[in-house]
Formats: sequence, C-alpha cells, structure tokens
Amino acid sequence: MLTPTDTVPLSGPLDAADLRRAALPLTVTVDEEARARVERGRRLFHALRHGPGGADRRIYGADTGFGALVGYAGRTDDADQCDNTLAHLGAGQGPDLTPQIVRAALLLRTRSLAQGLSGVSAEVVDRLAAMFATTFAPAVPRYGSVGASGDLIPLAYATQALRGRGHAYLDGDRMPAGEALTAAGLRPLALDGRDALALVNGTSVTTAATALALDAVRAAHRSLTALSCLLTDLLGCDTGFLDADLLRAYGHPGAVDVGGRMRRALAGGTPSGTRPLQEPYSIRCAPQLLGAAEDALRHVDGVVAADLGGVSDNPLFFPAPGTGSGTDGVGEGKVVHGGNFFGQPAAFAADLLASVTAQLGNLAERQLDLLVDPARNGGLPPMLATEPGAQHGLQGVQLATTAFVAEIRRAATPAGMQSLPTNLHNQDVVPFGTQAALRAHDSAELLGLLCGSLALGLRQAAHVGARRPTAPRCRELLDALTEAIPPVDPDRPLDSDVRVAARLLVRYARP
Repeated sequence: MLTPTDTVPLSGPLDAADLRRAALPLTVTVDEEARARVERGRRLFHALRHGPGGADRRIYGADTGFGALVGYAGRTDDADQCDNTLAHLGAGQGPDLTPQIVRAALLLRTRSLAQGLSGVSAEVVDRLAAMFATTFAPAVPRYGSVGASGDLIPLAYATQALRGRGHAYLDGDRMPAGEALTAAGLRPLALDGRDALALVNGTSVTTAATALALDAVRAAHRSLTALSCLLTDLLGCDTGFLDADLLRAYGHPGAVDVGGRMRRALAGGTPSGTRPLQEPYSIRCAPQLLGAAEDALRHVDGVVAADLGGVSDNPLFFPAPGTGSGTDGVGEGKVVHGGNFFGQPAAFAADLLASVTAQLGNLAERQLDLLVDPARNGGLPPMLATEPGAQHGLQGVQLATTAFVAEIRRAATPAGMQSLPTNLHNQDVVPFGTQAALRAHDSAELLGLLCGSLALGLRQAAHVGARRPTAPRCRELLDALTEAIPPVDPDRPLDSDVRVAARLLVRYARP
C-alpha cells in the first residue's frame, strides 16, 4: 500500500489539483468546523423527521419511495431503506471508469456532504475521508447515468462497494469489494436511507470528469501555444502576426493574452527572411484560434469552480437564520426539495470543452501536416524521413493523428441538449451531463497525444535540417524534447515516444 503524501481539508472548495491528487493515497481532513456543520445538519434532519409536526412532514427518501415512486411509502426500517435506495440502481453497464475519476468523484461527494446541508451522519463523512488514505477505488460501470437526479447509477455502485458489495480496485487490482475493504483496513459503511440517498443524489461523477478534462485541455492549450512558437521559430517565420496592436484591434481578450504569451516565448528570435509574406492559417491565425479557446476555457473555469464549491443533493436541510455553525440547537430549520442535482451547467460546459478540444486537435494535426510537407516546411524532407523511401519518418504518426482528430470530432456532438424523458416522466428533462463529461475527458486524452505527436515532429525536424531555434525559450523546449527522445533514425515504432513527449509537455506547461 502507498503512503499518503498530500493533505486536502474539507473546509473549503476543491480545485483540479485536489482531484488529480485523489488518484493516489491522500489525507483528507475533517476539521472542527466541518464536523460541526455535519452534526448540526444531522440533528436538523432528525428534528424535522421526528420532532413536532414530523408525522405530517414528508421528507423524500427518508420514508418514501424514490423517483417516480415517491408517492408510495418506503421501507420502515432505516437500514432496509438504504437497500431500497441502492439495489434498484445496480443497472449500469460497460467498462469500469478509471479509478482516478471514481476517487475524484468521491472526494467531491465527501466535500459536498461535509457542508452539512445533506443531513448525513458524521460517521459517513469520516469513513469516506478515511478511504482516501488507501488505494481503494470502487468499480463503477461507465454507462447508465443521465446526470439528472445526480449520477444515480454510478454513485450507487460506488456506495455499494463502500458497503462491501460489488467490486473494487486496490493497488490497481480488481477484486470483490469486501476483500478490498478488508485488505485496505477499512470497515464497510453502515447507512440509513438518508445517508444512502445523499451519497447518490449528486453530480459528482459529472463534475469530476469535467474538471479533470478541463485540467487536461488547459495543459494541452499551454503546450500547443508553446509548440506553435517552436514551429514558428524552427521555420523562421516572421512574427508580425503576433503584433500587439493587431491583436488589440481584434477585440477579443483571449487573443490579446495568448498573443502576449507567444511574443514572450519568441522574444530574442530572428525570422529567416525566406518565408512567404503570409503564413498558412495554422501559424498566422494561431493567436486567434488559441485565444478563442482561452475565452471559452475561462467560461468552463467558472462553471467548474461553481460546481466544485457548491452542494449537489436533494433534499437539503437549512438551519434557522442565526443558528450559527456550532453544535448547539438547530432552531426551527427547514427541509427544501428541489433540483440541485441537475447537471445542466456541467453538461453545457463539457460540450463546449469538447468543441474547444476538437479545434485544438485540428490545429495540432494541421501544424504537423505542414511540418512533414516539403512544399511548406522550408525544404525539409517529406515526412521528416532521414532517407525518404528507405525510411518513413513521421508517416505512421501522422496517420494516427488523423484518426485521433476524427475520433475527437465524432465525440464532440453536443450531449447537453439531447434530453430524453425517463422515470415515468418524473425526469422529463435530463441534461446528459455525465456523457458529455466522460466524452470530454476521453477527447482531452487524445488531444494530449496530438500535442505529443506534434512535439515529436518538431524534435525530428531539428534532426533532419531545420534551423536551431533563435529564441531562448524555444531552444529550451527543443532541448528538453531532444534530451528525452532520440531521433527517428532509423525507423522504429513511435507510440511510446509520442506518450513520452505528451508527458513532458504536461510538466513543461504546468503553471
């Protein structure tokens, strides 16, 4: 078992770095303020259910059926009501989600419950927090969520695994969940109906996948900005297309900011004077394209930040005004039934992210195409082969990038507006945010490989005769690529080299 090396408190909102760290053992702390909130919320739930007027007050999921069956009585025993919540949701299909996504989703779920508005027991929050110190990850099938009443089916699988049912991963090995819990030193969760419903009634899988996808696309955007500069320098292009006055006149803040970054990366460089007056759009319009992507990513930043800091559940329990966050009384308080589990913001954001990913992928693929074409690459050999015909250089890599782009485009069809009614029309509009988020996550991974492919091409261009970069920052990037990846001479399989380049770019581009 690995030892936790990072700590995440539940006292404030999470960020993408927290979600990345959740892939490995992590110390999650429940401070006194968070514990007080959770305990107060639990007492309020019990007061509203069992106190004066409780017999006449309906609380969804506590003693009712679920979804379209809310008008029917649930089970009278609390532990039995937990099973009533979870058993019917075991209907997922397909391959398992990655442990990274599942653990990130559970970190989000833990943080949401720790806000004290869900009425769960402190024991649930404590035990969830303890899980993160291990490598335990529930086995959760990919397909089954519509992202409307939260990610019901995937979170039900996660919850059942935490109860010792179904399957889970430990140290990367898939096994029965009960065995994984025992080996990890964890005890199965014991839940009542309110606890169980709160664990599944949130958009944590959608939000986690969107946040992780955004983080990866952000890294690719930074990488592609740097690679566009290296391409510009290697070919000796004139940098007038980055003129500050020109980009200010364009009127879009993203283009202004990206243009500034590119000018700084190319500072100290000297054009060759041999290029055409106007470069192809994949170079000349790079600040406009990358700038538009920056503007779009800033919108997604805001949506993800709101989801990471919000509470996703139904119903929610609010103490009376002035009650405070201490452990004294809960006041009158109220239970509110609504739709804070409806993942439409993340669905729209993930669809936009997929569109951005597709166009960034187009740019990387077109820049590589330019680089391997002797008619446009300044006289370098075709496919950057050291001996064209006897060797084939980047030919296979370029074929693969074409396939990557086609896959990203296919996956970019918007999901967030393809509502289908379900659940006896109780869920008569649904956002399909889970599908949008998971596809954005898949596409982000392919975008990283496209950037790695372009980086490999730039490294090979330097080997077959491109000039040495004249801008210091471009030289630094090329030197890092040259040190990590040998030249393609003679031909060899390049799949691992693309992955090495992609990982190097993430480290290089990390802010």
